This record gives sequence, C-alpha cells and structure tokens, in this order.
Amino acid sequence: MEENEEQTDSFFRKGNFDGDSFRLHMVTWNVATVDPPNDVTSLLQLNDPKGPDLYVIGLQEVFSGPLRFMSDTMFDDPWSQLFMSTLAPLNYVKVSSVRLQGLLLLFFCKLEHLPFIRDIQATYTRTGIYGYWGNKGGVCVRLSFYGHMLCFLNCHLAAHMNYASERVDEFEYIMDKLAFVSEKAPRIADHKLVFWFGDLNFRIQDHGMHFVRSCINERTYSLLWSKDQLTMMKKKEQLLQEFEEGPLDFQPTYKFDINSNNYDSSGKKRKPAWTDRILWRLRPGNPPTEEEEENGALEGKEEEEEFPLKIRQDSYTCNMEYSISDHKPVTGVFTLELKKMFDAPLVRLKAEGEWSADIDAVVLYRPMQPFPSSSWDWIGLFKVGFSSMKDYITYTWVKDDEMNSDEEATQVFVSKEEIPVRGGECVLCYYSSVLECIIGVSEPFQVVASKVAIEEGYAPERIKGLDKIVEGETFYN
Repeated sequence: MEENEEQTDSFFRKGNFDGDSFRLHMVTWNVATVDPPNDVTSLLQLNDPKGPDLYVIGLQEVFSGPLRFMSDTMFDDPWSQLFMSTLAPLNYVKVSSVRLQGLLLLFFCKLEHLPFIRDIQATYTRTGIYGYWGNKGGVCVRLSFYGHMLCFLNCHLAAHMNYASERVDEFEYIMDKLAFVSEKAPRIADHKLVFWFGDLNFRIQDHGMHFVRSCINERTYSLLWSKDQLTMMKKKEQLLQEFEEGPLDFQPTYKFDINSNNYDSSGKKRKPAWTDRILWRLRPGNPPTEEEEENGALEGKEEEEEFPLKIRQDSYTCNMEYSISDHKPVTGVFTLELKKMFDAPLVRLKAEGEWSADIDAVVLYRPMQPFPSSSWDWIGLFKVGFSSMKDYITYTWVKDDEMNSDEEATQVFVSKEEIPVRGGECVLCYYSSVLECIIGVSEPFQVVASKVAIEEGYAPERIKGLDKIVEGETFYN
C-alpha cells in the first residue's frame, strides 16, 4: 500500500501532467437499520473550505422492512432525504442512486459539473441466500466524467470469521455478473477507474482478543495488518491484487456497542475488525494484447495516452463521532487529476428577457456540437439549490414548444401560467431523453415576483400559497 502511494505522490510532484484536479469524497457506512442522525456535517466534512466536486455515499443495512421498503420505492428513503437536503443548499445535485434492499448508493456532483456527466447507468445483483434475497450483494453506478469512465461498486459481503474465501467468491461473482449497455465499457473491469467499497466483512484472524485490543489502545495498528483477511487474500487472488488501498491507520470500525465508542461487550465479544473499506483500481496501462487489438481496444489505449487520468488518496479514516450503529463510518478523500475530453456542454441555454408570472417567457438554446436530439427532450426550470432532476418547478417540451429556430439558436416558449408567482433565483436545464442526462445548464437568473399578484393585494404569504396552486405541488416549503 505504501509503495503505490509513494509512486502516485511522486507523479503529482513531478508536474508532468497537464490536467484539471477534482476532489472526490467517499463514505461507506453500515447503518444497522437505524434512522439517520440529525447532522452529517462532520461525515461530509462540510466545514472544509476545499469542498469536493463529487460525493459518493454507500450505505449497508438501510432498514428495509416491508412497509418501509414499499414507501421507499415511491419516495426517497430517510437517508437519501437527509443527504439531499444537506447537500442541495450547497449546490450539489443527486445525479444517480440505486437501492437493493439494505444496500444504497448515492452519487452527487456540484452543479457546474452536471452537463459533463453522461453515460449514467445503475444496476445491482444479489448474493445473499442463494441470490434470492437482497441482504447481501452489490449496487453499482457507472458514468462518464468529462469523458472518463468511472464505476462505483458498493458491496455487502458474507459475514463471519471463517468465510474469507466465500467473500472473495462473492466479489468475483459480482464483478462478472454486473453488466452495462455499452460498447466501450460493458463490464466493471472495462472502466478506467473503479471504486470498490462497502461492508466487505473481512476480519482479523489468528490474533487473540487481548492482543487486538492492546494494539488498538496503543494505536499500533500496523501489527494487525498482516492478519487482516483482505490483505492476506490479496497475496493469492489476482483480481484483488489489481485494487489498491490506503494504509489502515485508523482503528477497526466493527463491532461497537450502540451509542458508544466501546467495542462489543456482549456475551459474544466479537473481535474488532476493519470490515468497512474503500479500494480502487486504475485500469492497467499495459500494451494491448493481440486479442485486444482484434477487438478494437487499441483505440482505447491511444485515448488513455492522450487523455490520462491519475488518482491520489488524500485521506482514509473512520469517523468516531457517530455511534448510532455498531459500525463506524469510513471516509476516503481523493484527488482525481485528468485531462478533459471536452470542456463545453452539448447545449448552451439561457432565459431570454425578464421572467415573471405576468408574461409568457422564452428560453434560448444553442447546440455546441451534434447530439442525438429527440421530441422527448425537455427544458426544466429549477430553483437554485435543487436536489435532483425530479425537483423541476415546470418543464417545456423542446420540439412541441419551439417558437423560432435558425442556424445560431432556437427559441422555446414557456407559458406564464407555469412560472412561479413568487419568483426566486432559478436555472434552466436541458435534458436529453436519448442520452438520459442533463446536457446543459444555464447561468442562474432571477424570476421576478408577479406584479399583478402584488397589485391585487396578495401579501407575500398569500403569494406563497398561490404558487402552490399554480404549480400544483409544494415545491416551495
């Protein structure tokens, strides 16, 4: 682990890479079916002035009782709601999420990056109880970030000390089973950068309880590394050897008494272990084999040389502040340094003229390069600080409501009946139904409060209520 870290740091120090840097903040946490805490400021490091560009949050054992799970399929679960409500005011948007029973994976990005995230797909597979029940398995989100294929795999693997080999088998099954509709990266291993994380359930074997707790108390964690099952399995499993991990310079994250920082005091007295992990795999840059050349992989190799991507782990630790679960959350902060394959959105758009509920409005958009447009493309009006694509105030069909078009730009009509009476700071987003993602975001602009409503005697509180009537929903709460 230390050798890989030194090589990566050396690369960054050399200054031989002309690219852009992005910060990625990752969280993995087995939440033991409890409801979320009131505050996740520390978990997300929201007080850090270097706010990340991306958040990836993987949870295990989210409560999935029959009634709760049914409601969660219709509405966002409490954990998703918490992270969305916390990050949205800071201009982070939930790009994708996937849920399998207790497994949950959330991907957020800063608003400015939204038009540059494409090829988004989410999937999952079960491994628990012969694959029929989702208590164990993997959930995955893959996407293209400025043209670079990234994949995030959140797993919950088999428990208990004696199942190290079974955990490896499950991981290999997940890697082989999950597939995507893509010629460029149909499998997890085809992605340029893969993150594997979650409650992987690997234990510390051989060492007795007294020795393990003594090392924890004295913070001599390195004495335990050689008997960590994941470290041991990496020595003989080729697939595991492709994944890197930072040093385990934090205390084992399992198993704690609830609402305390004390390890298991029950009759079972389970031995502490680093069950919760974050690893990554940067696709090897070896010369293409004859088979790869025949399958057209040579073009991909040339692309990697022209548009390189490098990764550095800046921190890897657990957060002892949270005690609602028998696991402590683990966080990893990374710097991704990459050369963008494109730096302009597919569409530029803006609000033309003044916008208010008193007059019909016009959106002006211009394609920056060809893309597969469709009659199902739409432009949405969103309040600044929206949490996901579903949070639009209103939308207009690009083709149906087209007013005027020439080689330079296209005008699209928006009825005044759809514009919020109370006004507010908003943005416009162009959604491509073929690409299934937002490909253009306008600069923020002000929707002016309705003068007609004010003149007719609507006080600010009444205007707020009128907004709900006009919009048909309670967007402004």
